[in-house]
Amino acid sequence: MLTKNSDITTTFSGVDFSKYASKVSEFVNEFASRANKQGQFLNWVNLPSEQLKRVDEIYELAAKLKAQTGAQKLSVMGIGGSKHTVEHMLSINGLNVKGDVVEFYSDVDSASLERFLYRLGNDVTKSNFMIASKSGSTFETKDGFLRVLAMLIDSYKAQGQTQEEAEKSANKHFIAVTDGNAEKSELRRTSNTNGWLGDLFIHDDVGGRFSAFDDHALFTLAFAGMKKEDMKAMLESAQNMSELSLSTDLDVNDALKEGIFWADAKLNGTEASVHQYMGAIFENTVYWHAQMQNESVKDTLKQVAKVPDAMHHSAEAHFNPANKLVFALTVPSDNGVCKENAEAYIGALSKSYEVTGATFVENIATKGMGLTPSAAGAMTQLRAFATVYQEIVEKIMTNTSFPEVLDSVLQPHVEFYKKNLKGGVVVPGRISK
Repeated sequence: MLTKNSDITTTFSGVDFSKYASKVSEFVNEFASRANKQGQFLNWVNLPSEQLKRVDEIYELAAKLKAQTGAQKLSVMGIGGSKHTVEHMLSINGLNVKGDVVEFYSDVDSASLERFLYRLGNDVTKSNFMIASKSGSTFETKDGFLRVLAMLIDSYKAQGQTQEEAEKSANKHFIAVTDGNAEKSELRRTSNTNGWLGDLFIHDDVGGRFSAFDDHALFTLAFAGMKKEDMKAMLESAQNMSELSLSTDLDVNDALKEGIFWADAKLNGTEASVHQYMGAIFENTVYWHAQMQNESVKDTLKQVAKVPDAMHHSAEAHFNPANKLVFALTVPSDNGVCKENAEAYIGALSKSYEVTGATFVENIATKGMGLTPSAAGAMTQLRAFATVYQEIVEKIMTNTSFPEVLDSVLQPHVEFYKKNLKGGVVVPGRISK
């Protein structure tokens, strides 16, 4: 018998789940029939269990990268899911709070590059670099990588090394996270040619926004000091959430409930919606969730924000009677000196939004400056499932035929802008005169 994860409790209001009871099996079976099938981009469903087998290897790679350069900082170079999932996972696990272990670079302009180098003390030899790109040819990532590689070579030459020696020293600072197939990935070919450390992969059929348990995130967590037993607990909890999320018992399947919640609003003509996260733990979660919303739901009408920062900014619009919306609030369990006020604040917000429409409050267990490892794993996997379930519920309830691959896991429209970057318009690593 499946038991709900005790680290997450969710209270729903204003949604009649009984209207969907007869369709629960149909919702779940549609998902289950596609999960982990080649070409369905749902290979993340069982990814946590697969990653449990590689935990020791990932920690060994992190230790080796530090040892071969002496650099104790890691700079993550990637965009989209290669960045936001990592930021999210570090934050909810209470790691890199000072920003002194892991840096990120994903920009293409001179000021941003200068700021990044400033955070490294203008010495690129003091950092290792994880380059994350499925294809290995992502312009933004390749541009940054080539610039840093050139700087590393120059730095070692300035120390008296020959060109060959400097290139060898520079390449010790890199590790690639990309497709395992060198024929598919330019970055894998670069890694193999230059003797970069180890093999980290972006698994097949795992879209970037669904890749929070893929190698780029786990390696960064290990590098940032996550205890190995905590990583295992997180992955075990995430896999348990997959099992709960494929249950036809709606009482334990909160992912389906959340999917129904958002779908129900759309089906009833409520286009606007709000999902707010309370507290610094979720500072970076909002970026990852916004990416999930934009790329999967393909909806620009949902606000994903952190409170209390965004509360006063948005309240005027939210409580304007002319605007109808549904609201969700994710909050950390507070066991500290702010507990009384925090709980009262949550209660006041919940009461306020009950006037606007349907609501749910998701309460998640904490430990220190982050969530418990179990809660971190469960919440992250739940969010992915709920996103896909929203599409499934909407299509089944409106008798809309399903595409060969679910719309929520693909992103074909991104190609509209990508095609304009091709043809020599942008040149990775180009130095402006």
